[in-house]
Amino acid sequence: MSDKTDTTPPLRREGNHRPDNAPFAPQEDGAAGLTPWSKDVWLEIDPILKQIMSHPFIAGLLDGSLPRETFVFYIGQDALYLADFGRILAAAALKAPRAEDAAFLCESALSTVQVEGALHEGYLKDEKRALAPTPANLLYTSFLHRHLSRSPFSVIMASLLPCFWIYLAVGRHIQSLAGDASGNPYRDWIDTYGSEDFARSVDGAIRLCDRLAAAETPARRAKMTEAFVLASRMEWMFWDSAWRLESWPV
Repeated sequence: MSDKTDTTPPLRREGNHRPDNAPFAPQEDGAAGLTPWSKDVWLEIDPILKQIMSHPFIAGLLDGSLPRETFVFYIGQDALYLADFGRILAAAALKAPRAEDAAFLCESALSTVQVEGALHEGYLKDEKRALAPTPANLLYTSFLHRHLSRSPFSVIMASLLPCFWIYLAVGRHIQSLAGDASGNPYRDWIDTYGSEDFARSVDGAIRLCDRLAAAETPARRAKMTEAFVLASRMEWMFWDSAWRLESWPV
């Protein structure tokens, strides 16, 4: 993989600038007298976000130069990941203390199966599918399953949030620089994750986590933050593993 060592940030179009990484501005929690948890953790992962936005995989999505082989490898791994992620969302719904939270998670699980599944089918048509998860993929899903089985609902949600939020941030980042991505072979992917429909789902996940965090003890909020940060690191690892066409070393 010696030809994939460049880490040049994505090219910028004239008249555009790097967007604010945060697609939402969480509301102040006046009742609890706290700054929303999401605002604090989004600032905490800013170094990780910068590494994601400047990664050559994202640069290739932005200008359409990402090799087809690399993208198909990524989509195959993402299909495996989201099969697990959808199940985790559905299982988390059973742990939700409020009916509306359970409904949100069930709707998100269904969207994962339907909308993103259709996106994968479009790109993977007539292509060889990934047969097994990469080390990065397995690490990430195992991490989420571990929280699902061992952690309280608030920490489970914190571990799931980066998959929502970072994908929206990447989609919006690319849209702000590439415009309508006309002619880009990955336009459908970009439009899916930069869409208003997806943004509403992300907003729901953020607000749910903020409400849960506001009701938690400082120690439990710290656990939420730890889970969020670790999952964000694994988001970078997932992009990077696709760029490297990661395989098991032995």
